[in-house]
Amino acid sequence: MPAVPVYLPIFPLPGLTFFPHTMLPLHVFEARYRAMVTDCMSRDRRLAVVGLEPGYEARYDGKPAVKAVAGAGSIVRCERLPTGRFNILLRGEGRIRIEREVPTDTLYRVVAAAPLADVGADRPELDVMARAVRARCVRIFEALGRPTAEMRESLESVSAPAELGDQVASAMLPDPSARQALLEELDVERRLERLTAALDELLDQITRGR
Repeated sequence: MPAVPVYLPIFPLPGLTFFPHTMLPLHVFEARYRAMVTDCMSRDRRLAVVGLEPGYEARYDGKPAVKAVAGAGSIVRCERLPTGRFNILLRGEGRIRIEREVPTDTLYRVVAAAPLADVGADRPELDVMARAVRARCVRIFEALGRPTAEMRESLESVSAPAELGDQVASAMLPDPSARQALLEELDVERRLERLTAALDELLDQITRGR
């Protein structure tokens, strides 16, 4: 049975990927997105952050093409500044696939989207893969000359492999295309495989760059 669509305002941002199980602070200054935050706070506080397709610059003030898969979440903290701008904190709650844009009279855009569920999140072999991800994160911090004790503690505090993968991808990967690819991958095993490969590549770049 197809998933029941959800209707969400979207916040298109270039080069940014919003993962589930993460927190995202944003400074909101454009009039259309200030209006969006105001409306969200008066409703259910939910919105989606979506990446922009290449070439968005020419249409940024209008309706540039956006990625099909986005991160959805809720505003958990909102500070309205004297200027009318906002500082907000979003909590990532899930992946969505945008099905269509909904006609609206608002300044911001609204979409109908299908929630996307993880595939194979309970496979026992994921624990081994999660340990490999943790080990690579520590090696990257060691290569950068940064303290690892707090990093180890933070990594060990996340027990679910899918949650760990999303948090590590958000925090560690600098390449927007790699992050978007991991957001779009629903199979947790394949997601962790791709994340491990991306971390290996990052570690290689760091060590070669010395």
